[in-house]
Amino acid sequence: MTEAILLVGGKGTRLRPLTVHTPKPMVPAAGVPFLTHQLARARAAGVEHIVLATSYLAEVFEPYFGDGSALGLHLEYVTEEEPLGTGGAIRNVASRLHSAPGDPVLIFNGDILTGLDIEALVDTHRTTGADVSLHLTKVADPRAFGLVPTDGTGRVTAFLEKPQTPEEIVTDQINAGAYVFNRSVIDTIPAGRPVSVERETFPGLLESGAHLQGMVDSTYWLDLGTPHAFVRGSADLVLGRAPSPAVPGRCGDRLVMDTAEVAPDAKITGGSAVGPRARIGAGARVDGSAVLEGAVVEPGARVRDSLIGAGAHIGARTVLEGAVIGDGARVGADNELREGIRVWCDAEIPAASVRFSSDQ
Repeated sequence: MTEAILLVGGKGTRLRPLTVHTPKPMVPAAGVPFLTHQLARARAAGVEHIVLATSYLAEVFEPYFGDGSALGLHLEYVTEEEPLGTGGAIRNVASRLHSAPGDPVLIFNGDILTGLDIEALVDTHRTTGADVSLHLTKVADPRAFGLVPTDGTGRVTAFLEKPQTPEEIVTDQINAGAYVFNRSVIDTIPAGRPVSVERETFPGLLESGAHLQGMVDSTYWLDLGTPHAFVRGSADLVLGRAPSPAVPGRCGDRLVMDTAEVAPDAKITGGSAVGPRARIGAGARVDGSAVLEGAVVEPGARVRDSLIGAGAHIGARTVLEGAVIGDGARVGADNELREGIRVWCDAEIPAASVRFSSDQ
């Protein structure tokens, strides 16, 4: 397998309008735009040609990644004029594929961080003779997901909507957002209209007697659909829990880019990433967080499980926990912003204005 489709932009865009001036896949995760990790992992698995199927702000991707040669890839870009759904997006880029009808094509989702063994998924597809193979993962609480039961050989038997009652939870296996399609199957997806692979393509293939194979791989898997998940994913990349050949440096407790300034007594832990030209002041503590380019964390501030956007400024002794601070925002000294707080780009919070602690 040498060819893939990367789906960029679907449901997981909740980070973009609130916090940063660029779309989420371009927000740095562990020092580089998140898509870099996706592309590098595909290249390491033998993929050479990738078509990016984009549905929003596509103009930011090509100037950054270009033709892909810096990553050892050949990249092409196709933008939807109208939203087409996952299946429609796959069909929309079919003309850019070079594969023969029987060749496998990897398809993966730009909002998922995973340790999937891509080569094992392709090998499963080939050895089972499947028409489509799906990466499945097990989750502790599957109520928020569609379920994918399989038989004793791993063959998919159904696609079930999100369960509403305990009796409907017949498996803990869910669709993990990576597939291998035979090229000929892609051509059967209707063109020019929205198509859902989960609700239309896959059930239709089962009805027609096609072979859909599931491969359960319960290594690292995280849906980056929320800011909290994005921060967690960045930290896991730095810590090495989520594998990526694109992390710019050795995995460990922290990643500090070369042009960043960190005071000698500041403490950076928990997989925190400190971007270029960012500054961490004396006595500051940053744990499990992402501090983007040019951001400033003043002396004595405490930052945990938070995202600080590019050029943002966090005042002295301010506490952030589970916070998302937009690009260019200024949070004055002696504030306390706790779980769930979202500060818009370029907003300003004066010193000693917000407190979350109770008086107990």
